[in-house]
Amino acid sequence: MSSTSVHVEARDPDGTAGGTAAVEEVRAAAGRGSALVVRPVSARRPVAVASGALLGALLLGVSVGPADLSFPTVLRILLSHVPLLHFHSGVARVEANILWQIRLPRVVLGGLVGAMLAGGGAAYQGVFRNPLADPYLLGVAAGAGLGATAVIVSGPQLSQLLPPAAFGGAVGAVALTYAVGSTVGRQGATASIVLAGVAVAALLTAVQTYLQQQHSQDLQDVYSWILGRLTVATWSDVVLILPYVGVSAVALLAHRRLLDVLRLGDDEADSLGVRSSRVRLAVVAAATLGTAAAVAVSGLIGFVGIIVPHTVRLSTSSSYRVVVPVSMIGGAAFLILADVAARTVQAPAEIPIGVVTAFVGAPFFLFVLRSRRAGKSVS
Repeated sequence: MSSTSVHVEARDPDGTAGGTAAVEEVRAAAGRGSALVVRPVSARRPVAVASGALLGALLLGVSVGPADLSFPTVLRILLSHVPLLHFHSGVARVEANILWQIRLPRVVLGGLVGAMLAGGGAAYQGVFRNPLADPYLLGVAAGAGLGATAVIVSGPQLSQLLPPAAFGGAVGAVALTYAVGSTVGRQGATASIVLAGVAVAALLTAVQTYLQQQHSQDLQDVYSWILGRLTVATWSDVVLILPYVGVSAVALLAHRRLLDVLRLGDDEADSLGVRSSRVRLAVVAAATLGTAAAVAVSGLIGFVGIIVPHTVRLSTSSSYRVVVPVSMIGGAAFLILADVAARTVQAPAEIPIGVVTAFVGAPFFLFVLRSRRAGKSVS
């Protein structure tokens, strides 16, 4: 057995340097495969900072609202629900119910949704080697929108089917995208999958538009869902998506090192013993599962998957061993704060949370696009 140390410079598709990694490739003499060891990158400090921001966002999210709840009151109520602590808060039952039954499930659900959208965005950007990719790239939004629209126009008696219909539509759209993409190009090829996603999204959006035209009386309900909402969040919604969020998060974190290898390109990754097509399929499936669960209970909330991963790259590291976990934590904090803005800017009325993220995300997207174009011209 021979051991070779290789120094590889990973570059983004526009040719700008995306980071370096020392790679040790150990190959068996008789073609028994290869083992890949990547020099570790510490994510402890970024994770600690992001966790602190998330804790602050959680406290702010449960404190702000029409009913004035101070931080000490919030802490006493939370401590009273800690198992085995037997702490008596001394807070009125009405205030305790406001925090525990109304605000806290909304904040927790917002955190889970934000974590999945940001983590899914980071994963899609790594898989497709495109930092402008978002978790809706392969038709998730179009599929979820069609499923939700079909339920809404069918009448209020089917309203309880809205989350599973949106979830099924999102997963079905990505499955169709992958099936089409693998038949028109090399299996697992990035370009063919993305183009298939564009075609599938256009088709599903056309069907959704047709349904909206045929049921114009339901347009307000459809647009209310499309613009995103956390106003009706309950603990049942949290329990509903928690298993999917858990599976997705574990899978994405388990593949974060391989995402760094995919930055080298499919041929280079395959030569190092990493099956790029299998890794891509696994990561896309995990990111889609989490994103579909998120949109099923919150509607379509845009730009989270672009804002947060880019902010993490600019402030910490471009390695996906840092970007993926910190994006999940930061995405949770970001969406909680966006929800706080949504319910306070025009209080007592609420702004759709998708409008808030668009106000932040659209200028940020243009900034990133201009920065990449400037970097390309310099190079």
